[in-house]
Amino acid sequence: MNNSAFNFQALSPDLILDALESVGLIAESGLTALNSYENRVYQFLGEDRKRYVVKFYRPERWTEEQIHEEHQFSLDMSDAEIPAVAPLSINENTLHHYQGYMFTVFPSVGGRQYEIDNLDQLEWVGRFLGRIHQVGSESLFSARPTIGVDEYLFHPREVLALCPLIPKSLREPFLSATDQLIRTTCDYWHTDWQPLRLHGDCHPGNILWRDGPLFVDMDDARNGPAIQDLWMLLHGDQSEQRLQLDILLEAYGEFADLDTRELSLIEPLRAMRMVYYLAWVARRWEDPAFPKSFPWMQDEDFWRSQIAAFTEQVKKLQAPPLQLMPMY
Repeated sequence: MNNSAFNFQALSPDLILDALESVGLIAESGLTALNSYENRVYQFLGEDRKRYVVKFYRPERWTEEQIHEEHQFSLDMSDAEIPAVAPLSINENTLHHYQGYMFTVFPSVGGRQYEIDNLDQLEWVGRFLGRIHQVGSESLFSARPTIGVDEYLFHPREVLALCPLIPKSLREPFLSATDQLIRTTCDYWHTDWQPLRLHGDCHPGNILWRDGPLFVDMDDARNGPAIQDLWMLLHGDQSEQRLQLDILLEAYGEFADLDTRELSLIEPLRAMRMVYYLAWVARRWEDPAFPKSFPWMQDEDFWRSQIAAFTEQVKKLQAPPLQLMPMY
């Protein structure tokens, strides 16, 4: 049992208000919970009539040093005038402690949802990702991890082998499909890339639109290949993805160069995310928020669908990788 899952039960409204008061912030309005599974995040109105967001980190997930590295990366981007939400420095610190919790305060920002089918928005995002990777290439994280198969495949496989949510009748075929996916992914995974600091979880839900893109939630920042921050923005069939990739990389290339050999990592990274995601939910199942948010994890049909998805992903791995559109 991971006791850190239950530490959030002590995070009462009174404790949150007391934690804020400990750094000189008084909440004038009630706390509004924002969508976050891994951490606990609340919006509030301060007595200065400004809106803030306070984030309480899940205990035992990141060390203090790793969180400071996340904050510094956000601040580096802000210093480079990149639209990313950086933590506020209060009493000369961005990370605060209260009764065993670590927490951070951010300015509250609004925005529309990023439109995945809007190619103009995709071009803007590509341009800013190039700038983010310019900053990210200046140094590497020393405390945060680097993307690799141990974290994303082998450790999750150990978790899934013990997962009680998998129906007994499907356990063997599911683990067999998982093992086949892991073997095939390892066949196509390579480390012939230059690591840099990444957003790490740059999917459309982590981009807001306010007269341009605004990048949020750096919680999964780590070292890795540049393509990790690009591939989750692609969707649709192969021809649609090739068009999106062409637009994305043309804009990205104004500020950073992508080694096109990294295109062969798209499907391995997708496979790694698929396995890691299931294990992540399994690890957090004792957190009461997870059964409420992922009820389908208890359905037999869900696990059948995962077997089919893993089998299909093996075929995608074995197919030729996505390529740029030809130039004429």
